[in-house]
Amino acid sequence: MNMGKDVIIACDFAGRNETLDFLSLFTGNKPFVKIGMELFYAEGPEIVREIKNRGHKIFLDLKLHDIPNTVGKAMRVLSGLDVDMCNLHAAGGSEMMRAALAGLTRSNGTRPLLIAVTQLTSTTPQMLKNELLIDSSMNDTVISYAQNAAACGLDGVVCSPLEAGIVHDACGAEFLTVTPGVRFAGGDVGDQARVTTPERAKLLGSDYIVVGRPVTTSENPVSAYERCIKEFVSEV
Repeated sequence: MNMGKDVIIACDFAGRNETLDFLSLFTGNKPFVKIGMELFYAEGPEIVREIKNRGHKIFLDLKLHDIPNTVGKAMRVLSGLDVDMCNLHAAGGSEMMRAALAGLTRSNGTRPLLIAVTQLTSTTPQMLKNELLIDSSMNDTVISYAQNAAACGLDGVVCSPLEAGIVHDACGAEFLTVTPGVRFAGGDVGDQARVTTPERAKLLGSDYIVVGRPVTTSENPVSAYERCIKEFVSEV
C-alpha cells in the first residue's frame, strides 16, 4: 500500500489555537500532519475533525498498547474520525495487532493505514539491552517487530530512517516505513538518538518522514517545510 513519499509535520502543540495558527501559514498545498498525544489529549477528537475539514491528511499518533480487546474497541472508535493513518506499539503482540486491524476496519471494508511502532527513535542500543532487557541488536529487534506486524496484515511500521532499508529488505518494498528522527544537517537532535537528514532518509528508503521541531520552531515554517519536500520528495 505504498502511496509515494511524503513529509508529515508533527503538530506537537499544546492546544487548538496554536495549532490552527501554525497551519494557517500554509496557504498553498495542505501538508500531511501528525496529531500526537499532547494535542489529542488537550483537545480531543474535535481537533482531528477540524484539521481534516481544512483539507489536511492526518496521521493520528496515539501509539496504542493494551490488551487486545481494549485496543480493538479503541480502534473502532478511531475509525470514525476519518484519519488517514494511525498506530500502535508492535510490542503489544500479534493478537493485539490483529484485534486493532479488525476494530479499525469499517463495515464497508475501508480503513486508515495502520502501522506499528518498532522502537522509539529515542531508544539507544544501551537502553534496549540494559532497560528493556532485549539482548538482540537494534536492527534484529526492529526487523522482528516489523515482520510480526506484516504477518498480522498491518501496512507498515514506525522506525528510525536508519532502519528503513532493512525493513524493506525483510518485509517488501510496499511495506511502509514511517520515520521520525529527521533533522536538517547541523541541526539540534534534541531528545532523539537515531537521526538523519531528509535527503539521507530518502536514500535509506523511508516512505514518509515525520518532522517536528525543525519545521514548527523555525523562523519560517513554510520555508523549512518546503526544504524538507525538496530534499526528501523532489526528484531533482
